[in-house]
Amino acid sequence: MALTALGATTANTVDAATTADSTHVTVEKGDTYKSIAAENNTTISALEQANGREVGGFDLIYPGETITLPSATTDTTTDTTQATTQSVATEPAQTTQATDTTATDATQTATTDTTTQTAATTQTTSTTSSQGTFKISFYDPAVLGSNMGYSGVAANLSVFPKGTQLKITLADGTVMYRTVNDTGTFANTNSQQLDVAMPSSSIPSYGVTTATVEVVA
Repeated sequence: MALTALGATTANTVDAATTADSTHVTVEKGDTYKSIAAENNTTISALEQANGREVGGFDLIYPGETITLPSATTDTTTDTTQATTQSVATEPAQTTQATDTTATDATQTATTDTTTQTAATTQTTSTTSSQGTFKISFYDPAVLGSNMGYSGVAANLSVFPKGTQLKITLADGTVMYRTVNDTGTFANTNSQQLDVAMPSSSIPSYGVTTATVEVVA
């Protein structure tokens, strides 16, 4: 139980503690922790805690001493709690925003990669139609005095009109793409033969072979 301050009179004759401000009171002669607690709607233990006293101990106080009310400690704690709450509430929002940005970047990258792959596939993919197996011979246009180059192939023009693009897969697996730009003696008389333009130094030693032929659309 809290003791009455030294020199205190009976409860009926003591003066009430003087209010210093909203959170402090000044002890008057005859005041005790009990009377101050009662006057300020608090408890003795709360008052003791607010002033760093031992709860339930002997609370000696003297006239002129300043006593801190529990509301001062509560206000400080509340302010600290609010500041902490605001800080915690802000940080997740920042983290979420960073996560959203990362997700957006990843989506954009994935979309870009998909678009690039689609474009690449579109450029390299073409439709072909099989024309069967053809006899293949080779010739060098330059040797014949022609300047038509080596991108062409001579064919029977009734089978493959000029400008037709062909995919020629030789028996050994070699794949060539040629455009029909001429007709030769052999190709003109044999609808199942093609004469492929090629430098003499590159013409295979076997000279004549077979190949599957496809028209490239």
